[in-house]
Amino acid sequence: MQRSRLRDHLINKRGYLALAAAFATFIAVACGSAATATPDSSIPLLTQLVRPNEGEVMPVLATTHLQLGTQRVSFLLATTQSLVKAPEATVSSTFLGEAGTNAETKAESKQAIFHLWPYGVRGAYTTDLTFGQTGNWRLDIEVDGPDGPLSGSISLDVLEHSPVPEIGDIPPLSPNKTVHSVDSLEQLTTDYTPDPGLYQMTIGEAIITGRPTVIVFATPAFCTSPTCGPQVDTISELKELHVGEANFIHVELYDNPHEIQGDLTRAVFNGLVDRWGLSSIPHWSNESWTFILGADGRIAHRFEGFVTLVELEEALIATFDGA
Repeated sequence: MQRSRLRDHLINKRGYLALAAAFATFIAVACGSAATATPDSSIPLLTQLVRPNEGEVMPVLATTHLQLGTQRVSFLLATTQSLVKAPEATVSSTFLGEAGTNAETKAESKQAIFHLWPYGVRGAYTTDLTFGQTGNWRLDIEVDGPDGPLSGSISLDVLEHSPVPEIGDIPPLSPNKTVHSVDSLEQLTTDYTPDPGLYQMTIGEAIITGRPTVIVFATPAFCTSPTCGPQVDTISELKELHVGEANFIHVELYDNPHEIQGDLTRAVFNGLVDRWGLSSIPHWSNESWTFILGADGRIAHRFEGFVTLVELEEALIATFDGA
């Protein structure tokens, strides 16, 4: 882990706008004349940035862990000047064929909807795409920019299986820490202003209540990419909208938040990070994951990276309805 980079991306509620500014710098550097990059299979796709030309847009994947089947795909769009925030974008997925062949197969075209993130600074496009084969795929994206149509492409890999619990699975029930198992909230979260309501019960206790459960794995104080957002704050907002209707749990990614003191060289990952398969994701460092469990304890919805309140509430209401 590049600990110095992690320290440089300290984030909390008061510092979210600073992260937005950092993202603006990221775009400026990525799209500047000195930033042209040659793709490298050893580098995460998120960092493989090629300067867009006039009329082009640079997609930045927020969901990089993709597998067979239908799933949510989220991405940000940027030009050399700014983020693109048009209401919709058209996404076409193409299977690139087996290695060494040129047999491209277009799969589908979908509309991706723009969701503005908290504080109105950034936002991402989301849609559901179906990947019928493992291997290399390409997303071709078209969107209306402020000065006319824009287009861009990004390559990605689709895996057969996921190390992360999938929709329909009963997740690991290893106990998470709660206010009943530690002396203070500082031992539970890196959040500077924690919501005690997110630390009242274990995942196992939540499942036997017979209510849906929302579980977020995240570290509120630290961020390592331009696609991070205030996910734990969003879960707290969702909780206030559905008091008594569901359980809400935050699992801090680090086991010793009270000892870190802004220095991730002191950090130790929570054991649940391994048990839920997050540490098995290539290039994963501390990106958030959110799961919504149905009343039967099975995973009904799964989200990689930041997901907005609107998307989460839609998924939770669908869980109430048994959809």
